[in-house]
Amino acid sequence: MQEVILKTKGSSFRIKEAYKSLRTNVEFCGEDVKVIAITSCTPNEGKSSVSMGLAQAFAEAGKKTLLVDADLRKSVLVSRYRTGQIRYGLVHFLVGQRKAEEVFCKTDFPSLFVVFAGPVPPNPSELMGGSKFTRFLEDARKIFDFIIVDTPPLGSVIDAAVIATKCDGTVMVIENNAVSYRFAQNVKEQLDRSGCRILGAVLNKVDMSSGGHYGTYGRYYGRYYGRYYGKYYGNYGEYGNLPDSSLDKNTNSDVKDRTDTKKKSGKAGKNVKASAASNMNDHPEVEMIDLNKDE
Repeated sequence: MQEVILKTKGSSFRIKEAYKSLRTNVEFCGEDVKVIAITSCTPNEGKSSVSMGLAQAFAEAGKKTLLVDADLRKSVLVSRYRTGQIRYGLVHFLVGQRKAEEVFCKTDFPSLFVVFAGPVPPNPSELMGGSKFTRFLEDARKIFDFIIVDTPPLGSVIDAAVIATKCDGTVMVIENNAVSYRFAQNVKEQLDRSGCRILGAVLNKVDMSSGGHYGTYGRYYGRYYGRYYGKYYGNYGEYGNLPDSSLDKNTNSDVKDRTDTKKKSGKAGKNVKASAASNMNDHPEVEMIDLNKDE
C-alpha cells in the first residue's frame, strides 16, 4: 500500500459545518447508501473539492472512508492534494497491471484512503463500465464504511452515468449562478435514464458576502459559534484564536455582551455584513435542491 500526505488547507468553521451537514444528509438517505458518486454539469464547478471535503467529513466521524478518483480523463486530485510520488493508480488495476491493494494510498488523515486515477487511458468509458471496476467496488465495500467516487462532469462526457449505475446514489454539484436550471434538469434526466438513484444536489461557490437569506445566517452562526467554541473549547473555528486576556473574562460578561448586541440588532447586523468576506471558492454552502419541480 502506498502512502501520501494530502495538501489540504485549513477550512473555516462555516465550511466545516457545511460538509458535516452534507455528510449527515447522505447518512439520512439510508444505511444501504455506502458508495456515493459525485458529479457536476460542467467542469470547474468544484465537484473534486466537494468529494475530498465529504470524504474527510466521513473520516472525521470515525468512518473508514475511501476516495476514488474516477475522473480518468482530466484528474485534478493528484495535482491539487497529493504530496509525494504516486506509482500506481486506478487505471493500473483496471488494465490488469496491479492488484487492488497496490493502488490504495494511505493518507496522513486518519481513516481516509485514496485511489488516484493514474495515467490517462485511451478508453476511459469502457474501463469504467467493465467488470473489473464493478469487482473493485464490491471488494472495497467489504473493507470501507463509505466510498466516495469523484466522476467526470456528466454535461461533458457520459462516464459519470456509467459509473453511477455501479453506485448506491449520486450527488450533483451545481455552481451558483453558473448553470441554468434547464441544463441541470437535462443532466438529472441523463442520470434517471441510467437508473441511478439521485440523492440530491450541492449548491457550490455561493457568495456569502451578499445580503441574502443564507448569507446573513451563515455569517452570523459562523462568526458567533466559531468564536464561542474557540474561546471555551480551544481553537475550533476561525475565530478561535483570541488573546489570552479574553480568556479571563467570565461567562456573565459574555452573556451581557450578547444581550447588548441583541438590543442593537440593527447596528450589529451592519457590522457583521461589512466584516464578512466570501472565501467559499470551491467549498459548498449545502442546500438540497429539488430538481423535479417545474421551471
